[in-house]
Amino acid sequence: MLDRLKEICTLDGTSGDESAVREYIMNNITADEVSVDQLGNLIVFKKGRKSPKNKIMLAAHMDEVGFMVTDVTADGFFRFGAVGGVDPRVVLGRAVRFKNGTLGVIGTKATHQQSADERKKAPDFDNMYIDIGASSAEMAEKLVSRGDTACFDTEFFSFGDGFVKGKAIDDRAGCLIMMDMINSELPYDMWFVFTVQEEVGTRGAKAAAFTVAPDIALVLETTTACDFSGVGGDKRVCQLGKGAVVSYMDRSTIYDRELYKLAFDTAEKLGVPAQTKTLVAGGNDSGAIHVSNGGIRTCALSVPCRYLHSPSCVIKMSDFEATKALAAAMAEACAEL
Repeated sequence: MLDRLKEICTLDGTSGDESAVREYIMNNITADEVSVDQLGNLIVFKKGRKSPKNKIMLAAHMDEVGFMVTDVTADGFFRFGAVGGVDPRVVLGRAVRFKNGTLGVIGTKATHQQSADERKKAPDFDNMYIDIGASSAEMAEKLVSRGDTACFDTEFFSFGDGFVKGKAIDDRAGCLIMMDMINSELPYDMWFVFTVQEEVGTRGAKAAAFTVAPDIALVLETTTACDFSGVGGDKRVCQLGKGAVVSYMDRSTIYDRELYKLAFDTAEKLGVPAQTKTLVAGGNDSGAIHVSNGGIRTCALSVPCRYLHSPSCVIKMSDFEATKALAAAMAEACAEL
């Protein structure tokens, strides 16, 4: 599972350009129906041993945060904007990779050239550039064009006591969980949607939920954990090593209360660890799904993740396995709820 997580996370799939991830998933699942909608959502139906009382849909997003080129300077540097919620403080000095393999580095002017006020804060995107080693605009534009997207170019590795670091674990972890379910023998018929453009406003999920029109949706995600030195109490949100995270509320969704309770009851029966957030924060595809098509009962199950939306997302594999087990059991429980 660790090798497969590395494979899918190292693929590049900035919001709106998820084709490499979609193709990987399509080539590594066996299902009864597979289709791609006009936005690029991958919609999969897998027949189980029985037909469920409730139509179940599981969702995870394929896209990751990244950057889009907006302009090129006369001396061959690219101006750019963020695609999704990227903190400028995690960007400066990072290596990036374009879809055609072109590599670059994000930079800004040297500290000794900055004003006293500029040195007190991180530069914003307007004051950074992508350097691909070109010496002119003409040379740069032979490799990269306005509108091209780039992702963090970073190494995936395991470390410490079962920890894993890499880009795009948000939400390739959820995608991999669903792929594993699709390739297993399911107790009930189920729908799976691998959505696009979650990071820029849950756009793909809105379309996919309308198409599938489920009774119950389970959203598989990663969520921010702040369990490190200097952060205490409810500000830690959730913790690595404490299992799957079951949300009761975030900035876009108040989750179905019965499903929230069912998730913890199911985790207890399974003997897998589960936790909830200690702070109302963030959001995911649930925000679009639960208000689609007349309303859909929705539950979110997440892998806790440190340093989200950075080149160094960190999870613990035991939490991934707990979320995977809980997702399968919850889908079965919801089928006959």
